[in-house]
Amino acid sequence: MKECIKIRGIRQRDVKTVPVLPPRLTSETMAKDMTLWWGSGSPPCWRVLIALEEKNLQGYNQKLLSFEKGEHKSKEVMDVNPRGQLPAFKFGDIVINESYGACFFLESKFKSQGTKLIPDCAGSDNNCALIALIMQRVFEGNTLHQKMADVFMYNRRVPENERHESAFKRLKETLTTELQMWEGHLKKTPGGFLAGENFSMADVIVFPSVALLLRMGLSEDKYPKLAEYYKKLQGRPSVKATWPPTWKETPGQELLKDI
Repeated sequence: MKECIKIRGIRQRDVKTVPVLPPRLTSETMAKDMTLWWGSGSPPCWRVLIALEEKNLQGYNQKLLSFEKGEHKSKEVMDVNPRGQLPAFKFGDIVINESYGACFFLESKFKSQGTKLIPDCAGSDNNCALIALIMQRVFEGNTLHQKMADVFMYNRRVPENERHESAFKRLKETLTTELQMWEGHLKKTPGGFLAGENFSMADVIVFPSVALLLRMGLSEDKYPKLAEYYKKLQGRPSVKATWPPTWKETPGQELLKDI
C-alpha cells in the first residue's frame, strides 16, 4: 500500500494526496547486494566479471579464490554451489552458478543500464537477425571452450600410463578445425566484433576463451583474425579492469604453438 501525505493550508474539499515513493535504488546499491566468487584466468569467471563491468555494476562483493589451493571446494563455496565450481554468483537470495546464466541474468535485470549486450527485437527484422547471430555465437562459444579444454586438460585427466600421442593429436586437430571456423566468422563480421558492428553478449562469452588461447601460445600468424580480435578487445575498459591478476604476474605458455 502506498503511503500518502496531505497538503496543508487549503480547504478540506481541495485536499489531495500525494504518494510517497520509495527511495530509488541505484546501480551502486544494487551491486552491494551481489557477491561473486571467482578464480583468476578462468574464462567462465571472466565472462561474469566483464558483464558486471559492462552493466556498470562496480562495487559488488567479490572473493578471489585459488584453484591451486582448492579454495573453490571450501564450505563457503559449496554452500552456494554444491558442485564446488567457480564462478558462484549471488544477488540477494538469487543464486546463479552457471556463467552463461549469470551473464544473461545481468543483461535482463539491467537491460537499460550500461552496454546493451542484446538488442531489442520488437519492430525490426534487422535487430532480430542480429539477435539470432549473437545467440549463435554465444552458444558456439561453449563448443570452442570445450574443445580447448579437452586439449588443455588431457595430461591432467588421463593417467600417464594411459596417454597416447595419437589421441592427443586428434584432440589438437579437432581444436584446429574449430579455430579455423572462428577465423572465418571474424572475416565475415564488420567492426571487429563477433556479431555485428558493436560489442555484444557474444564477445562477453567468447573473448575470455580467445584470450586464454593466445596466452597458451596460439600462433598469431596462423590465426591473424583471432589475434586482431584479441588485441582490439584487450584495451576495452571492461576487459582491462578485469584482466586476470595471475596473468600479470606469470608468463604465458607454448602448449598451442603447433596448433
